[in-house]
Amino acid sequence: MKNVKALLFDVFGTVVDWRTSVEAELKALGAKHGVDADWAKFAQEWRDKYFSGTKRVAVEGAAFTSVDAMHRQILDQMLASPEWSSIAPLWSEEELQELNLVWHRLGGWPDSSEGLRALKKNYIIATLSNGNVKLLVDMAKYTDLPWDAVFSGEMFQSYKPNPKTYLGAIQYLSLQPHEVAMVAAHIFDIRAASKLGMPSVYVVRPQEEADPHPEAIKTKAEGGDADIIVSSFLELADILEEGK
Repeated sequence: MKNVKALLFDVFGTVVDWRTSVEAELKALGAKHGVDADWAKFAQEWRDKYFSGTKRVAVEGAAFTSVDAMHRQILDQMLASPEWSSIAPLWSEEELQELNLVWHRLGGWPDSSEGLRALKKNYIIATLSNGNVKLLVDMAKYTDLPWDAVFSGEMFQSYKPNPKTYLGAIQYLSLQPHEVAMVAAHIFDIRAASKLGMPSVYVVRPQEEADPHPEAIKTKAEGGDADIIVSSFLELADILEEGK
């Protein structure tokens, strides 16, 4: 990591705790209309279908759709399904529009803001997220994320793990792949970046990685995929400071 000058961060799950934030808004909207449902399941299904949608664009070459539009399409599809259709008549169009924007106001993990500020002292810190630019800017303001720059799949008309998203961000920074590290809580992100010659930092976040399980994730020195594995950005800042 000695040659690294910039850190690119995955955002959903790595920097922000999407699950807690989305579940809380769903629960509040449900309570407003007297609905008690498995909101954790609803949030996870919304998230899973988003992953499938971005993969179709990144890997299968489907037409690009912004994350805001994708989230709304998925929400409408879910509310039309047998499992959730009883909820649909209760929520107004205005409420659905506001609910769809919950992804703009996700709370950070406890270490996120402080850790990013510590890293910002010595490195360029920027997003590399599938979230659209407006979403990432709104989120940064909402949860105090001090980015130097915001890179979005929207800028490259594709999504991670398509190589052009990583290489596009690196090109904007006028750096080389070995000078830009990918920081993520998802092993697919780590593997995709590593294939391009980028150093990588895996961040263990609660419930975020389902397959493979976190205990199966190892450093390159142990035969795994990541250069460094940490549990917080503050830990990462300490490790990088010690390595200077």
